[in-house]
Amino acid sequence: MQSIGDALGLAVALVLSGDPDLLEIVLLSLQVSLTATVLACMIGLPIGALVAIGRFRGRNAVLILMNALMGLPPVVVGLLVYLHLSRSGPLGFLGLLYTPTAMIIAQTILIAPIIAALSRQVLEDLHTEYADQFRSFCLTRLQTVQALLWDARYSLLTVGLAGFGRAVAEVGAVIIVGGNIDHLTRVMTTAIALETSKGELGLALALGMILLAIALGVNAAVQSVRMTAARQAYV
Repeated sequence: MQSIGDALGLAVALVLSGDPDLLEIVLLSLQVSLTATVLACMIGLPIGALVAIGRFRGRNAVLILMNALMGLPPVVVGLLVYLHLSRSGPLGFLGLLYTPTAMIIAQTILIAPIIAALSRQVLEDLHTEYADQFRSFCLTRLQTVQALLWDARYSLLTVGLAGFGRAVAEVGAVIIVGGNIDHLTRVMTTAIALETSKGELGLALALGMILLAIALGVNAAVQSVRMTAARQAYV
């Protein structure tokens, strides 16, 4: 077990030297989380838009379900994905378990409901504001969705960043379906958990610093997007 001072010194040295193992873990984390965020946006944004402009029987139940899915327990998602991708599962023949692809699937399932629910609220507010104009132009549902997505692009970018922040900090699901295999599926959060349990605090602290920097970067990007949207609103 390293002392805190020694571990902190080693962590700083690892970050400043660009340690190959450290960079490999960080790059895999970003690859998995960015891919999952893009896929979740491709799924969640259209769903959020359609629910935002739609008026149908059972809509309230759909809204309740969407909001409830925002709180999906990561370990439950990981377990469900594991059961489907394991050798005895329906998708076992694909051989995806304990691969980055399985981790992307788990993260996509986790953050797609978040993006759908948040984008639904943004787009519904916008649709309420411009409903009369849309009716006067006799726009189809598809044209309305396209117009809403474009007009709310800055707010939706914020939604996407929120989804990425959730994905990159996730540990429960990815450790179940990824297995935390060195040089294959080890990402920042799972590596921090493993190194801490081993008492090797240097690498854990280095990864923690980078994870905090990413979190701060995401929040700074969100704030920047909001400021840009506010300036655009006054143009």
